[in-house]
Amino acid sequence: MAKKRKGANSEKLSEVIVKGMQEKKALDIVIMDLRKVKNAVADFFIVCSGNSDKQLDAIADSIDAEVFKALKENPWHVEGKNNKEWMLLDYTDVVAHVFRKDRREFYALERLWGDAEITEIDGD
Repeated sequence: MAKKRKGANSEKLSEVIVKGMQEKKALDIVIMDLRKVKNAVADFFIVCSGNSDKQLDAIADSIDAEVFKALKENPWHVEGKNNKEWMLLDYTDVVAHVFRKDRREFYALERLWGDAEITEIDGD
């Protein structure tokens, strides 16, 4: 049985995660709505890219800080802080994926979850 959120709804959480990404100039931000995808592991994936290890750290820290400031929530699970290719902040119903720009195409989440409704967020 899937874990269900006890805090903010997944749409609000997605908005705050995008704000955290934008604060550190994340590239190519995409919201993947998985709510109508059979056997999806979350309601939303929020995917972005960064150009350097330092930027990936800054984006992940910004997401963490923005979500805590707005919603008083911490990620349920965090992965990839050491390898700096693909960092993941799992808030159960919403998962933030922060890729190094050159690795995002390799992992191809947008293709893997091709049935998701995808919204691209315009940069500045």
